[in-house]
Amino acid sequence: MPEVPELLPNIETDEFHIPETDMLCRQYATHPPRILLLYGSLRERSYSRLVIEESARLLTAMGAEVRIFNPAGLPQPDTCEVSHPKVAELRELMMWSEGQVWCSPERHGAMTSIMKSQIDWIPLSIGSVRPTQGKTLAVMQVSGGSQSFNAVNQMRILGRWMRMFTIPNQSSVAKAYMEFEEDGRMKPSAYYRRIVDVVEELFKFTLLLRDNKDWLVDRYSERVESAEKLSERVNQRSI
Repeated sequence: MPEVPELLPNIETDEFHIPETDMLCRQYATHPPRILLLYGSLRERSYSRLVIEESARLLTAMGAEVRIFNPAGLPQPDTCEVSHPKVAELRELMMWSEGQVWCSPERHGAMTSIMKSQIDWIPLSIGSVRPTQGKTLAVMQVSGGSQSFNAVNQMRILGRWMRMFTIPNQSSVAKAYMEFEEDGRMKPSAYYRRIVDVVEELFKFTLLLRDNKDWLVDRYSERVESAEKLSERVNQRSI
């Protein structure tokens, strides 16, 4: 096999890694997958919350440990310090989770500001730790009218930006007001079956990826940057 510099003269040889299957984790975690669920409405009868609660029941039945974040009282981004109790709670749950479910109503063709503000409070990094990188994500939405996918498409973009593994399947519940009983439980329907599909897929992807997330998101460009910073520090000490 030819030497890497000969073929790729611009490559930093020490930081160029050839992915191999023996790099995969061989000892898998045995604790239940930790799933955080977020919803995007504060209404008393919030259909995004009802979808999240239904998803939480399904995930619990599958064996996951679930937490639902209540966005009531969460301030708008940039209006207070990160030490605010609701902000601190959200960030702690982000760190705790291995996978997440986001469900927002579609309002004016987009996710709600309540959903977006939850995501905006989570930076790409907290110190040297990236709270969402490598975690799995499922996206869902509810609509008051015909079926639409604007909100889930937006959340997919955000999930990618947050360096999450967004699963292929998704759910969009049209005319959500018709899909729930008075007690808040979802009626049997094709929409309900799709939600089962989504959370089942999320559970599977979380089991597959959580033990290898650090390797999967390890990047050549960041290894080079880290090596350059280390070299700079060493050189500064020797001056």
